[in-house]
Amino acid sequence: MQKKEIENSNRVAASPKGGMAEPFSSNCLRLSLAEWLVATSVVIAVGCLAPMLWHRVEKFEPSPDYRLPYDLSSDYWLYQGYAEWAAERYDTLVVGDSVVWGHYVSKDNTLAAHLNRLVGKEEFANLGVDGTHPAALEGLLRYYGRAIANKNVILHLNLLWMSSPKHDLQTDKEHHFNHPELVAQFTPKIPCYKASYSERMSAVVKRRVPLFNWICHINITYFQSMDVPTWTVENPYDCPFEAVTLRIPNSDDYESDAKGVKPTGSNTLDWVDLKTSLQWKFFQRSIDLLRRRNNRVFILVGPFNEHLLTPESIDTYRKIQTEIAAWLKQNNIPHYIPPVLAAELYSDASHPLAEGYAELASRLIQNSAFNSAILNPAE
Repeated sequence: MQKKEIENSNRVAASPKGGMAEPFSSNCLRLSLAEWLVATSVVIAVGCLAPMLWHRVEKFEPSPDYRLPYDLSSDYWLYQGYAEWAAERYDTLVVGDSVVWGHYVSKDNTLAAHLNRLVGKEEFANLGVDGTHPAALEGLLRYYGRAIANKNVILHLNLLWMSSPKHDLQTDKEHHFNHPELVAQFTPKIPCYKASYSERMSAVVKRRVPLFNWICHINITYFQSMDVPTWTVENPYDCPFEAVTLRIPNSDDYESDAKGVKPTGSNTLDWVDLKTSLQWKFFQRSIDLLRRRNNRVFILVGPFNEHLLTPESIDTYRKIQTEIAAWLKQNNIPHYIPPVLAAELYSDASHPLAEGYAELASRLIQNSAFNSAILNPAE
């Protein structure tokens, strides 16, 4: 009997006025509807204002020929801020994957850096991001590159992403690829992308809510891509507040070891049909997006290291080039498909060495379409 009375007393509490009993609650504080509205408004205001104010207190001072540090390639909040900064200061933005970023060279030997030297001023900004295949690049531009508007844009197309069904994301078997948060989460469907519904929704919400991207920026920039609790476990003697220096790292001196590859002529690639290529579809969407934002878009196709391919694979590759050139011409999009560089100027299938970037930049400057579209556009 005594036990039953104790259980009943845990379920209800007597009303202060001696009225009807209220349901028992462990909460020591209960909010009215009006108080809930006030609390919610405060939380929303803080969530919106914190990322905006952070831009004012965090120092971001890019050096000439700046590029995103390699370790911050997934910091899309930083990319958004850098795109805004570059769009205010540079005439032309060079956009693309690791070929634009300069995976095997220092920041002063990238394509944008060599173009700046040739024109004699800081006119070209390097907005390349390592690993951004066309499906990811389209998402990067759509959600984090809104500042890229009313500008000259050199958009790079790396045909390596169409060299097999796996690279083209067509395989039904799950395939882990770079930057999954940037790709289309629901439509168009990407067969090899098997993320759960909650993971997809998380990516969608993150694109729309600056607070979440800001938190990711803090974790990536100051806590080695870990959240604070995990970081404190890994660094038990370090103070997390001291780790937040409020200074974004400048361009690093990242430069992968690379030597010129020897031409073998023995690689046969399983090129996909352009008509069914997912990566080509997403690249077309990127062009359309940039043009709708009133950008003057110039397409650079390649350079691809044909020295590694068999004659049959080269023939297929050049047919794809021809189809791409025809589509670009049909849609009045200026473009340039450079002749293959010398074998010793490549580090692998698609990345030039420093001398290769210098040669490519020189060829671009001499190209009439490039001059008309970028250097001396018609008013």
